[in-house]
Amino acid sequence: MSSSRLGPVVAVDVGNSRVKLGLFTTVDGQPLPLPAHTLDIGPDAGELDRIGPWLSPCDVTSSDWWIGSVQREVAGRLVGWLRGHGAKRITMIASGDLPLTVSLPRPDRVGIDRLLAAVAANRLRAAVEPVIVVDLGTAITVDLVSAEGAFLGGAILPGIATSARAMHEFTDLLPLVEMWKLGEPPPPLGTATAEAMKAGLYWGAVGGVRELVARLSAGLDSRPRLFLTGGAAPSVARLLADNAEYVPHLTLSGIALAAAQ
Repeated sequence: MSSSRLGPVVAVDVGNSRVKLGLFTTVDGQPLPLPAHTLDIGPDAGELDRIGPWLSPCDVTSSDWWIGSVQREVAGRLVGWLRGHGAKRITMIASGDLPLTVSLPRPDRVGIDRLLAAVAANRLRAAVEPVIVVDLGTAITVDLVSAEGAFLGGAILPGIATSARAMHEFTDLLPLVEMWKLGEPPPPLGTATAEAMKAGLYWGAVGGVRELVARLSAGLDSRPRLFLTGGAAPSVARLLADNAEYVPHLTLSGIALAAAQ
């Protein structure tokens, strides 16, 4: 794809725990469009007022807003805020808006974040190369894109922090341990309860992802590319395989590609 000028476009990835925004002004040919600026905010209404100062010198009214959401309440709050601040061009992205073949019975029931990551992955892979995309967020998704570029589905398991919260809420004595954006893997041998929980949560997730990647790869004619994104991805990528590549803005880049189409 040749370089193309955008309007500017604000790509918004509304997840279950965070809202991530990226400002795009161009879509470059290789390898992926990258945001000029990004913003990561919480889901509460008060966080939305951070958008205006972040967007400057652009403004809400002159931007095209492309939103991929898996959290309807938060997305509705965001759209209301945007309209209240004069935004006119707001697109809630659906599966049919994407330059992507979805080889599943109900493409409209697939998480749009998974499909957007696949759109971006298609720009990074070689023409006849399959891809596995791992997104380590509130949920962990491990998805397969065929050598022809079609989204084939995958697996969903609890994210590391989600599992930590569940262990705390559904037991009497286990504490709530902080698992967001681990810089380094915890030791596998925990000598106290919290450390043992961190070891089990982290290495259990790594093992689960590694097994899924191996099983998805086993049925393919060639070794797939492996892309990781999400909050825990930097520390996990180097533990999975020698060809694992961390791509920090995969979903936002997918939104920009959808807007450019």
